[in-house]
Amino acid sequence: MTRAKQLRAVVFDLDGTLIDSLSLVLSSIAHALEPFGTKPTMEIFAKLGGPPERFLPNLLPHVRHVPEALRRMDAFHLENWHRIQPFEGVTQTLTRLRAGGVQLAVWTGRDRESGSRMLRELQLETFFATVVYGDDLPTHKPDPAGLREIMRRLGVAADETIFVGDADVDVLGGAACGVDTILVRHAREIEATVIAQAWQHTETPAEALALVLRRLGSL
Repeated sequence: MTRAKQLRAVVFDLDGTLIDSLSLVLSSIAHALEPFGTKPTMEIFAKLGGPPERFLPNLLPHVRHVPEALRRMDAFHLENWHRIQPFEGVTQTLTRLRAGGVQLAVWTGRDRESGSRMLRELQLETFFATVVYGDDLPTHKPDPAGLREIMRRLGVAADETIFVGDADVDVLGGAACGVDTILVRHAREIEATVIAQAWQHTETPAEALALVLRRLGSL
């Protein structure tokens, strides 16, 4: 049950939450792994929480392949990034939240170079008071340090904040901070132990955005 506190901040994951990038991310990873005989599935998104340097070694047959896989992934993503767009309703929701006096932030595993370019090119950058990228801190999701740093910067408490993400590590990171967290499932099967730690879960980003606006309107 949500707390009867004024909503002062909403923190969003980026990929799969604000921007429709999952198919491109999966294609980029697949392209990176292709020469080495491995292939990712959608289930990889449950665990992603940091930059490629962190998760690629676990997908490759040997760590020596990481530099070439990184090169292939970056090249494919750079060539095709224009396919990424915000999910329907994102801009309107961010506008309404900001007009309601809510501070907005992003906590993403995407590196600063590509993440800031994405926000800038999709005209989302100006909505956010602060962003913590995957290479800003030595820790990564589900370690809660990134979310704690965002709340410190914004000057808000956990019970005044909502976090929205689409990965298991988002829920675990939010729960570790005591922040009500909405999980966007994207039709994935979610472990019961993860679901139990989410404040709410939805199938789509649009449903998650509606929940946030409902929370704002109920206070």
